[in-house]
Amino acid sequence: MTPDETRCVMTQIVMPMHTNGVAGVMFGGVMMQWIDVCAGVAAMRHASGAVLTASIDRLDFMSPVQVGEIVVLQAQVNYGSRTSMEVGCRVETEDMRTRTRRYVTKAYLTFVAVDDHGKPRPIPKLDLPTEDDRRRHAEAEQRRALRLRAAGRTS
Repeated sequence: MTPDETRCVMTQIVMPMHTNGVAGVMFGGVMMQWIDVCAGVAAMRHASGAVLTASIDRLDFMSPVQVGEIVVLQAQVNYGSRTSMEVGCRVETEDMRTRTRRYVTKAYLTFVAVDDHGKPRPIPKLDLPTEDDRRRHAEAEQRRALRLRAAGRTS
């Protein structure tokens, strides 16, 4: 399977229940939930089944998202090892009148494929047909090494 075949695109509208109420700014936790769902679908596509979120890298909100805005999340698998994979998720808002987009945040999540008993299971090798796929894979491999080192484990 290629990264493009794992791609998940989700579109959400920010409703008042998603915001802090006072300033109409979206809660970061709601955005994190949407990111986890979108990235999880991409991971499930690659794993052909159940996955668990193992980690999410640093998440910086570059600009506030307001009530009524449209949020577009795009995720795909960048890297796969034996049982785990990195999924990148890019988040933008879309102005429906002008069709312009504003980059809001991105995140890298690690998922582990699990069997019916919740134990890690092997996943297929990721095919990398394009130069962008190979670049993303190499960058993800470096991030994985840093994550493992920070956790006190070797790659």
